[in-house]
Amino acid sequence: MNDQALQAAVGQFLKNVSATAQREIERAVRNAVASGKLRGNETWTAAITFSSEKVGLDVTIYGKIEL
Repeated sequence: MNDQALQAAVGQFLKNVSATAQREIERAVRNAVASGKLRGNETWTAAITFSSEKVGLDVTIYGKIEL
């Protein structure tokens, strides 16, 4: 296995995940504010899960989002 190739492949995957996740979170928050579910000044916990049966990966990362 080539470690540099692994790092590059994982890095590219994470760039794609990051861009998609940010876009989707922003869309969901804007919709929640527009519908009155959020006021726009809350803090809440969000989570993202990475999983792959093939490599035995199942990890959930939690963090806070503060508006």
